[in-house]
Amino acid sequence: MKTDQIKLRMSNVGVAVFVICLGAGAGMTALTGQPVAFVVGALVGLYFLFAIRMADQWERVAVLRFGKYIGLRGPGLFHIIPIVDSLSRFVDQRVRVANVSAESTLTRDTVPVNVDAIVFWLVWNAEKAILEVEDYVQAAMLGAQTALRESIGRHMLAQMVTERELMGHELQRILDEKANPWGITVQSVEIRDVQIPPGLQDAMSRQAQAERERQARIILGQAEKEIADSFNQASLIYQNNPTALHLRAMNMLYEAIKEKGSMVIVPSSAVETMGMGGMLGTAALGGAKVQ
Repeated sequence: MKTDQIKLRMSNVGVAVFVICLGAGAGMTALTGQPVAFVVGALVGLYFLFAIRMADQWERVAVLRFGKYIGLRGPGLFHIIPIVDSLSRFVDQRVRVANVSAESTLTRDTVPVNVDAIVFWLVWNAEKAILEVEDYVQAAMLGAQTALRESIGRHMLAQMVTERELMGHELQRILDEKANPWGITVQSVEIRDVQIPPGLQDAMSRQAQAERERQARIILGQAEKEIADSFNQASLIYQNNPTALHLRAMNMLYEAIKEKGSMVIVPSSAVETMGMGGMLGTAALGGAKVQ
C-alpha cells in the first residue's frame, strides 16, 4: 500500500525531467541574466514531474478525469494532466498466494477442527477490481475464509482427512464464482493441514486398531472355512475311493518318518487296514522307530 502511494506522487523519469528542466532554466538564466528563464524551467519541470507516471510490467492503474473513469494505463510510461486527472491504486496482476485458516470450526459430524488452506488467485480484470469493489484484496481473503468454514460444515471429518483434493476443488469453485464479478479468479485451493483435538486423535487411533483386528479375524475365519471346505471335499473323494485314502495315509506316514530319529505311533488296526506292514518294516530297517 505504501509503495502504491509513493508511485502516485512521482516516478524516476519525472524526477529526471524535472532536474533537466531546472538545470536548463538555471543555465538560461546564467546566460541571459533574466530569472524568468529559471522560473519557466522550474514550472515546466514541475509539470512533467507530476504528469509522467510509470507502471511496471505486471501493474495496471485507472485514470480518473474529474472523478470519471477514462481508462486503464500501464505497463510502462504514461501521461496524465496534473490536478485534472487522478490515479487509482495500482493493481498487481501476478499470481498471489494467501494463507487462509479456520479455527475450531464444526464439521458435519460436529467435530471441532482447525484447517489451514492456501489460495492461489490473481486479478484478471483490473478495471472491475478497481471499480466494482472497494478493497479487492480484503474482499477475496474474507470470502475465502467464509467459504472454507462453509465447506467444513458440509463435510464429515473422515472426508476432510482422506479427500483433501476434492475439498480443495470445491473451495476453488465456490470462491471463483464469488470473486469473478470483481475481476478476480481463483486458480486453485490446497488444504494444507487438518488438525483435530488430541483426545479425538487417541479415539480414532484405537478405532483404527480395532478395525484392523476385526479384519484380521475375518480373514482368519474365511481361511478356516476354506480349509474346512477342502477337507469336506477330500473326505467325499476318499469315502468312495479307499485306495486313494491308503495312498494318502502312506504319504503322510512317509513324510513323518523320513527324518532320522523320528518316532511315529500308528495303531495296529490302521496298519492292518492300510496294508502298510511291508512299508513299516522297510522304514524300520532305515533307522526309524515305529510302534
